[in-house]
Amino acid sequence: MSSNRTLTDAIKEDHEEMYEYYDNYKKAVGDADAQARWARQLTWEIARHAVGEEIVVYPLMEQHMGQEGTKLANQDREDHQKVKEQLYQLESLTAGTSDHDVLMARVMAHLHEHNDSEEIQDLPQLEPKLGQDGSQQAAANFTRTKKFAPTRPHPSAPNKPPAETLVGFLALPIDKLKDMFAKFPTEEMKKSAEQN
Repeated sequence: MSSNRTLTDAIKEDHEEMYEYYDNYKKAVGDADAQARWARQLTWEIARHAVGEEIVVYPLMEQHMGQEGTKLANQDREDHQKVKEQLYQLESLTAGTSDHDVLMARVMAHLHEHNDSEEIQDLPQLEPKLGQDGSQQAAANFTRTKKFAPTRPHPSAPNKPPAETLVGFLALPIDKLKDMFAKFPTEEMKKSAEQN
């Protein structure tokens, strides 16, 4: 992670990680344990990413892009809410089952559409308003915020600061405790989940 990374770079990097984790989930067909681990890693990344955007990116859109920014940020929050609800449902299903696979595919289809919208519409409008330095600072804030974000979906939590920030700080210790006992694809990823 370079300090001269733009906000778009940081967001796209996360989106690519999500797709990579889902690809690994699909490659693990027939191995329910491996699928459960990749599903946990994917959920962990999506949860942190969503909160990072909601706390850092969407307020910047509202601040710098006026009514259009507010409209786009609200749509993005609705998209996140849908994904959080689906991921919450996913936690009650068993990896390796058709129900789990179908819901995971729905999550990813919705997420792909949402991510494309951010990359094609939101960020290209926001970046010029932030400027290079502002974009780099926003990327650093986004990355830092993810370290303190909940690692599991909380669909009933608020999705706007400052309430989201407070609820996130309250949920984080419980999420971290659950992560200690969760299965991740590799020990390195599990350690990362415990540290971040």
